[in-house]
Amino acid sequence: MEPAMEPTAAPSTSHAHDETAAQSPEPTPPEEASRRSRIISTVLSPAVRLWLRSQVEQVEALEFRIEGGDRQLLSGHIPQVIISASKAVYQGLHLSQVQMVGRNIRVNLGQMLRGKPLRLLAVVPIRGEVVIQQADLNASLHAPMLATALAEFLAELLRSQLSPGLSESSEPQKLTLQNPSVTIGNHRITLVADLLTASGRLIPVAIRTGMQVMNGNLLCLEHPQWLPHPRAKRGLPLNDLHGFQVDLGSDVDLEELSLEDERIICRGGINVIPVTP
Repeated sequence: MEPAMEPTAAPSTSHAHDETAAQSPEPTPPEEASRRSRIISTVLSPAVRLWLRSQVEQVEALEFRIEGGDRQLLSGHIPQVIISASKAVYQGLHLSQVQMVGRNIRVNLGQMLRGKPLRLLAVVPIRGEVVIQQADLNASLHAPMLATALAEFLAELLRSQLSPGLSESSEPQKLTLQNPSVTIGNHRITLVADLLTASGRLIPVAIRTGMQVMNGNLLCLEHPQWLPHPRAKRGLPLNDLHGFQVDLGSDVDLEELSLEDERIICRGGINVIPVTP
């Protein structure tokens, strides 16, 4: 993540706080400085805080800082917002720690001064780092984003005809994944689950794989293996699934994904798209 600018004021001790913008290098008339201060404290900061909280289902701690010059902020242009959050839930995904920087944010300040909620007027590029602990990843397995990826992987696994215990007549749409759990370590991730067939038969699944990012938005499996049991050191290579891709979307630009002991670290960016009123 790009280094954050030095704070312009002492940070608040509360879990959710916001601070005034960085001072302009040019002298500001007292009346204009007072007006800017009022706009930031009574309009911009509360609106940004409310908007950020509306984007997540829950968050344990949220801090942010608005930075910019007088004329920029008064025109509804926020040059930079630095965001820090922990234990946030976004679209069912549990994010342990988030450090982000959003730049060139354009908002409807004129409407906000008349009591309207904050609305983005243009796409906002955000870059930073997200850390997902193993426990939080397990809590996210039923989120639509991950559930869809697991369903696609399951279908591809069946098509590969390399899954022991499954007959060729098994149909992907008639199987579901139950009791999924993951462990992370040694640059690999291990998925353990049960496949439930239409007849009610449970087939244990244990797969270990590496992961890498391609083109910024493709998550690719690297040398996946079918394990005889979750703690096995070696397994049957699933060569047909090597390079299997999960498309994260055109607005995602990952630079790095690291599988460390009991956590995943993602670095990169994402575009926040304005909602059409």
